[in-house]
Amino acid sequence: MITTKSARLMIHIFLIAFGIIWIYPFIWMVFSSLKTNREFLTSGTTLLPEVPQWENFYRAWETANFSGYFVNTVIFTIATVIIVIVLSALTGYVLGRIDFPGRKVILIIVVAIMFIPKGYTIIPLFKIVSFLGLQDSILGMIVAESSGAHVLFILMFASFFANIPKELEEAAEIDGAGFLTVFWKVMLPLSMPIVATTAIMQFIWTWSSFLIPLVLSISRPEIRTLAVGMQSFVGTYATDFAGMAAGATISLLPVMFIFIIMQRYFIEGIAGAVKN
Repeated sequence: MITTKSARLMIHIFLIAFGIIWIYPFIWMVFSSLKTNREFLTSGTTLLPEVPQWENFYRAWETANFSGYFVNTVIFTIATVIIVIVLSALTGYVLGRIDFPGRKVILIIVVAIMFIPKGYTIIPLFKIVSFLGLQDSILGMIVAESSGAHVLFILMFASFFANIPKELEEAAEIDGAGFLTVFWKVMLPLSMPIVATTAIMQFIWTWSSFLIPLVLSISRPEIRTLAVGMQSFVGTYATDFAGMAAGATISLLPVMFIFIIMQRYFIEGIAGAVKN
């Protein structure tokens, strides 16, 4: 007869084994970034390199201009995350707290937008950015990336705000606070778990975004992001696989670092949104 302690031990062993299998591709990529191109192609699933090739990281950082792409990606990601949080929070606040004519119709439209593939919107986005004179610029990429519907975040904020006691809002209004003051000083601070969840998810998506930065940086390679900069390792007749692995490692480490630091807030935000 299997005891409760034995069952838990078996479950833990299974989860550890599954976790190792799950993260093995990433571990393989990190070790592959220290191999030569020949060793990369012939070593199979072997992890450890014969002689660590640290120059792969130098080649990615300097020769492939990942130092410049890294700065571009930081600016692009942080600005997009801030804009998305503000827009999603404001929209969610209105949809969650104010009962106005056509509210349900707008909610249905917002949910329906979720099913539109992002690739289908790239041409209208490009035309709008060009009309604004922002093509071939980081600002244009930020505007295009942050202009989506962000349905998931809007619904999370709307669900959270809808369940906040009305008395808090009324007390602030009695003290003379207006609509935006109530939002900034009362509602938004209370929604910090949702803000953290939105920041983490949008950070990951924007950091690895490829299509919009690719389309809007074709004429100016110097404003590329890290995801688009990976093309630097692909030549006409050969591909620098080891350098690409080093570049991918450089690209992914900040995302992992941010997620590890903020995972507690991410879990709290998801739990709060589901509970509400």
